[in-house]
Amino acid sequence: MDNTSPISSVSVEIYDQTYHLRGVDPAHIDQLARIVDGKMRAVSAHGATVDSLRVAVLAALNIADELTELRARHRELLDSLDNTETTNRRRASSLSNMLDEALSEDLHRIAV
Repeated sequence: MDNTSPISSVSVEIYDQTYHLRGVDPAHIDQLARIVDGKMRAVSAHGATVDSLRVAVLAALNIADELTELRARHRELLDSLDNTETTNRRRASSLSNMLDEALSEDLHRIAV
């Protein structure tokens, strides 16, 4: 059985240039192209340069910066989740022990 998805062609426009790309999900490729185009236009709007290669490099650096920040935030959230899970396990264990003790005391009182 073949599990590979069919490769589709899609044309996208980035910074007034048309690119013919291939991929599994044309809608995703189009979304990525819109992001890159938007970043390039934002860099260009700041007027630092008109050279499209420099605009592309600056946009790539901005995207890389966002990616780095998101990865760091993701790591923080995973660490926080781990800490929460550890705390919840400790609390559950403590509550279970308290319940066992209370039940044991009740059984002892009933037996006496």
